[in-house]
Amino acid sequence: MEGGQPSPQPAQVPSGGMVSSQVRAVIRLRRKFRILRKSRMRSNLPPGESPLTLTPSPSKLLQRQISLDRAKLSGAPVSHLYHRSNFEKPQYFTFEPPVESSFRRKKKRRRSRVVLYPESSRKYLPTEQKSKAKRCLLLLVAIVCFQILNAIENLDDNLQKYDIDGLEKALQRGVFGQKAAMDSVMELLRDYLATHIHSQPLVISFNGPSGVGKSHVGRLLAKHFRSVMEGDFVFQYYVMHHCPDHQEGLACQQDLSERITDMVTRAEVEEKIPVFILDEVEFMSPGLLDTLHGFLQPRQSNEFLNAIYVLISSIGGSEVTRFVLQNGSSELTPQRLRDELSQSLHTLLAGTHPLWETAEVVPFVLLKKWDIMNCFLDEMVGEGFYPDQSHIESLAGQLSYYNTKGGEFAVTGCKQVVAKVNLL
Repeated sequence: MEGGQPSPQPAQVPSGGMVSSQVRAVIRLRRKFRILRKSRMRSNLPPGESPLTLTPSPSKLLQRQISLDRAKLSGAPVSHLYHRSNFEKPQYFTFEPPVESSFRRKKKRRRSRVVLYPESSRKYLPTEQKSKAKRCLLLLVAIVCFQILNAIENLDDNLQKYDIDGLEKALQRGVFGQKAAMDSVMELLRDYLATHIHSQPLVISFNGPSGVGKSHVGRLLAKHFRSVMEGDFVFQYYVMHHCPDHQEGLACQQDLSERITDMVTRAEVEEKIPVFILDEVEFMSPGLLDTLHGFLQPRQSNEFLNAIYVLISSIGGSEVTRFVLQNGSSELTPQRLRDELSQSLHTLLAGTHPLWETAEVVPFVLLKKWDIMNCFLDEMVGEGFYPDQSHIESLAGQLSYYNTKGGEFAVTGCKQVVAKVNLL
């Protein structure tokens, strides 16, 4: 103090003005912070992230402004404050409602259209139209069933035309001791005569020792088919009778070829199957066998494919005799004869001539003593003799037999039966 006068005091600012200035300063700071925050977000945010952020509360803004002022006074860089841990993960807020990018609108279900009927008419449901394809399908099924039934009836008609059942009964009455052979013959004939369309002719070969009934069966077949077929469609060929001299081989070949060609041509016109029975085939010359083999080929005209050839020979008779004597104690079933004996005979015959390559071999086995007695009985009844049992046994005992564990097998079969009965 100088001169005793008091020093002047500074003017006091009213409290109301100080508050308003602070508010204005906070507003300015808030605006600046918003501008800084927006610029920082645009520069630092990754692509695709929304710039909308949460706005901090006024108290937090004030604290941040004070910290910024202190940083300016202390000379610390402002950027250092933005990298603090409390600013590293800011929380953002916006007053706009959240927008879902994966929002999918629900598809509205289409309402079924209501069929409107006139008020003056009655309401009827639309008539259901039947598909024509269903009718065509039913018609096709009916046609197929009719064709199947017709084919079955045709099979029965063909078998009835040839009277196969009558042939089977005739063979059962007139043939003794060859049940397996007769079953094989009937099976082959039934299968072949069931239809008139074939890919190759049927060739049946009767093989076995002398006197077992091969030629007898051939005569029964010829007699039966002559009776059931009106025309002459059965041809019996005996080699020793039709071609006794081998020097006339060319003439015999031509004669056989003409007979077969003429018969198959006439049979094709009348839709019948001819039967050729050739006996004593073992005496045929090679040229005659070649001629016959030419008619058995599958690749020829249709009339030559519809025919039955029965070849009768004693080729393989020794093999049949050996097989029967070795297996006399066991029962010779048809399946065993077909599998073992027929196969071995077929191999033997095919090696003799290619004629037997496509043939069905039917072996005729040795006859037992009981079968020989039946042969005597049948022959004596046919000749008008009284069938005395003791007399029959006496005649059967005069023949020669193979004695085995399975019984007695006749050496010559029934071949001498007729001569014995004629001496009575």
